[in-house]
Amino acid sequence: MKRILTAAILIPLVLLAVFRAPLWLFLLITVVVALLAVFEYLGIAASYGFEPFRLLTYIYTAALFVVYYYYSLGGASLSAGILLLFMFAPFLLMIATMGREDLRAAMLGAGMSYMALPYIGLPLLLMAIMRDSPRGWVFVLFTFFAVWVGDTAAMYVGKSMGRHKLAPRISPGKTIEGAVASLVFSVGVCCLFAHYVPEIAAALSKTHLLAEAPESLLIDLPAYTRAPLWLAAVLALIINVAAQVGDLLESAFKRGAGVKDSGTLLPGHGGILDRIDALLLALPVAFLLFLVFGQKFVQG
Repeated sequence: MKRILTAAILIPLVLLAVFRAPLWLFLLITVVVALLAVFEYLGIAASYGFEPFRLLTYIYTAALFVVYYYYSLGGASLSAGILLLFMFAPFLLMIATMGREDLRAAMLGAGMSYMALPYIGLPLLLMAIMRDSPRGWVFVLFTFFAVWVGDTAAMYVGKSMGRHKLAPRISPGKTIEGAVASLVFSVGVCCLFAHYVPEIAAALSKTHLLAEAPESLLIDLPAYTRAPLWLAAVLALIINVAAQVGDLLESAFKRGAGVKDSGTLLPGHGGILDRIDALLLALPVAFLLFLVFGQKFVQG
């Protein structure tokens, strides 16, 4: 019941942010989520027996979003800014290790701290970039459906019909039956969504939901056509597989540390990292897929 109530509160807020939040607010919300996830991630990392560099990790995670916002104002090259950030972060972390007595543990802590950037910071930044692109709400919602619907189907089918363990050493609760259900329901719902995008866009334009939304989200009805169902099915399948792998990766990370949940912030869901773990791999995969095939979803 707690899980359902939490989802019932969070999902409308997430959708409202996707449709109505200006870029600065969407980035602010996203960076807060990223920093909370990093906080939980570093707590798990510390359970391995070495202390990460928390402050530097928070600074570099937040810097990713600052770089993008500065770029959106026309102030810098996005690719150059992110490249420099990723290039200098390990050097600063290694410099910081020289201030600790146990250099071996300090180096391990630095490595784990750096991993927070590509593991948490960059995927969530890619979500903001995808959402800020023309007709970006289509791409973001498609990705969310591929992940959320699959996760829900896997949980309920796995509990009621699951007999064969998917990865018992990493996540004993996951079953092959649940994984298959995740794929099937995810593909089905995403195909329906892709097919009815023009009608959804028309309905949204009548409700004025996007009347004050960022320019990249404004509804321009002639721009929307029906995506080929075969393409929607293939992309949903790939994104869902990425999401399931991302879920298992976080489970392995927690299992190695002897931790059950990343936190307790979300009743019924554990921590923030537990809630977004599947998205952390699904978002980069979706970003690449829509970079190549995105036009077919909205303009034929």
